[in-house]
Amino acid sequence: MHLPPTIYPVILPVPDDARNLERRQRVHYLSHRAREALKRSAERMQIELGSVEKDSRGAPLPFQGYFWSLTHKPDYVGGVIAPCAVGMDLEKIRSCSAALFRRIASDEEWALADRCDPEPLFFRYWTAKEAVLKTAGEGIADLSRCKIRQVVDETHLLVDYAGQSWGVEQVFFDGHVAAVAGRGVRMEWTLPK
Repeated sequence: MHLPPTIYPVILPVPDDARNLERRQRVHYLSHRAREALKRSAERMQIELGSVEKDSRGAPLPFQGYFWSLTHKPDYVGGVIAPCAVGMDLEKIRSCSAALFRRIASDEEWALADRCDPEPLFFRYWTAKEAVLKTAGEGIADLSRCKIRQVVDETHLLVDYAGQSWGVEQVFFDGHVAAVAGRGVRMEWTLPK
């Protein structure tokens, strides 16, 4: 029996002093910190992290047959590298408007989940769809084409996009949810302590 390859998504905290930087400096810092998470993911896979470049639309370009994805928010950043298309997103769970609920998923998609706290479910759907879009190098404009097909369990979803089905694994930590989309991989997360 052949086991699927293991990938290592890494989430790192943002130090308090970096959260108070001027906007441009903060964005630069968060990008640098997310690349630190990517470097740690590569080290866990025993891969020398090469040059990580983006195309003209800002989508990550594979290097030496490896794909990568970054995400950053004010409190945490993340990075992952994989031997297949991969996408990563993270969000802080918070209140949001009814209009956003309607925008992120259809009534049929909402009906897939058991009754539960709506904000965590909203951000599960949001991060899953965003992670899938990142696997294709697409932006949020294609959000309406992403559909939750199945809520497998509390940390796994199946998402359909562009005629393909993607498995998404999620973790919850410190009021946040992170998601990684990839096919045929196992995940071992590194989370903040």
